[in-house]
Amino acid sequence: MAESSWRDELARTITDVAGLPDYLTLTDDERRFFDAPPEAHGPLALKVPLAVVRRMVEAARRAGGQVLSTDPLRRQFIPTAAELETQPYELADPLGEERYSPVPRLIHRYPDRALLLVTDQCVVHCRYCFRSRFTGGSHGGISRDELRAVESYLAAHTEIRELILSGGDALMLGDGALADVLDAARHARPDIVFRVATRIPVVMPGRVTAELARLLRARAPLWVVVQANHPDELHAEASQALSVLADAGIPVINQTVLLAGVNDDAKTLDELFTALVRLRVKPYYLFQADLAPGTSHFRVNVERALWIVAELRRRLSGLAMPVFAVDIPGGAGKVPLEPSALIGEDESGYRLRAADGHVHHYPKEEG
Repeated sequence: MAESSWRDELARTITDVAGLPDYLTLTDDERRFFDAPPEAHGPLALKVPLAVVRRMVEAARRAGGQVLSTDPLRRQFIPTAAELETQPYELADPLGEERYSPVPRLIHRYPDRALLLVTDQCVVHCRYCFRSRFTGGSHGGISRDELRAVESYLAAHTEIRELILSGGDALMLGDGALADVLDAARHARPDIVFRVATRIPVVMPGRVTAELARLLRARAPLWVVVQANHPDELHAEASQALSVLADAGIPVINQTVLLAGVNDDAKTLDELFTALVRLRVKPYYLFQADLAPGTSHFRVNVERALWIVAELRRRLSGLAMPVFAVDIPGGAGKVPLEPSALIGEDESGYRLRAADGHVHHYPKEEG
């Protein structure tokens, strides 16, 4: 698909309730959201590609024409009345990114890597978005002045080994603009490793062309970081887009968000991660949903989440098993969460819990 073609597809994105097709019947919870005053809706407007809506409708047809409020695509992308409720501990900037921004658009929270918000635009607005304060705003793509400031910062901070292009969605930039950003950063730091964070291979796979793959491959070392949260997202077109990247020699990893009512069971995640590995995509992180305003209905109790992770460890190989992590509110960073394997010790050694739940002895040695 040429750049003009995916831009045409983008122009057919639905951005208000009036644009939803008549054949997508709203649930009562969805209708209550849209009936509420606009000022109650929060910063993240409805935005969903028509092709994604059509897949929701097809899911309903396969279920005999029922309105499936539990459809995993619908739950991720169509707002409900639950978004109107904000908990006192939810934060507009739950990851504390703004305090770590030395120059506009750049976030330097970890010593060896930085994140660059190359655009505030996404193909689709995920209802659990932790960066809703920025996503869908009016800033657009990074300016030349902003990019020059980033170049200077990267040149001065040689401890940064990786630069993550995000937003918004990094692949919302056209090929020329994307190449400009990558080349500017590479000019400042020839040794830097890129990550390109994107939802596009799953939600608008036509954007992933052979030309784009060549552009990315020419700027190696570069990794693409995608997000798929449910096996239904790995439809034929998405699988083809991921194959285009893999066939070009671009390493691809996936970050999944654990979402109540979408993927909060071991069977679904097992199927997702196994399918990703088959597509040559490494499951990298499984994230607890962040404390963004109006997202409490998506979060899974941590104890239950750990039970799911323990069950996944019994089912999956190391290749298919991601790291389960939570971002500490306020900017303290990621913390991996694991069912504790070390449950005790004595003079002779340690008591370790294996994946099957049984406890075993492991000897204690000097050193």
